[in-house]
Amino acid sequence: MSDGGFWVFGYGSLMWRPGFEYLERRMARLQGYRRAFALRSVRYRGTPEAPGLVLGLDWDPNAACTGMAFRICPTRAEAVRTYLAERELVTRSYFEVLHPVALEGGETVDAICYILDRTHPQYCGGLGLDEQARIIACAAGPAGTNRDYLHNTVAHLRELGVEDGALAELDLRVRTLAGDAPSPSAAR
Repeated sequence: MSDGGFWVFGYGSLMWRPGFEYLERRMARLQGYRRAFALRSVRYRGTPEAPGLVLGLDWDPNAACTGMAFRICPTRAEAVRTYLAERELVTRSYFEVLHPVALEGGETVDAICYILDRTHPQYCGGLGLDEQARIIACAAGPAGTNRDYLHNTVAHLRELGVEDGALAELDLRVRTLAGDAPSPSAAR
């Protein structure tokens, strides 16, 4: 944005817990990437001894990811950029890139996106749903349980009307492994 503000694209916890002030929040779609539990979490939802899994944007030329775009005020831009760097780039497992996203209503804007670094040691794309479920059901870190991260993401996607069949299936598998009751909206 020419005024010094910017957009940032959230696809996981940024959607439901951005942690920063914003001027506007709109549904958005990023082409060429999918939301995936493809990053071992050693800081937030796991530990170095028992890593959890967190979401990342994983390159897939045939995919698209629906999430939330936030427009940041120019007067808050520096503080929000600093906050995002501390939150998202803590282990340097993501690339911060400017990428076009289609906003609800048809407008396209460039937004900061956090794309998985497939060469990073924490990258673990390609894990099957059973392996993901096993890890997520047991992992916990300073930010809480890995299960809560998954359950909150799935619940917020449902609230937004976003269907993510793979995450819904993973949610059910994790709930079964952990002995949690299915969410009321899981049957939808």
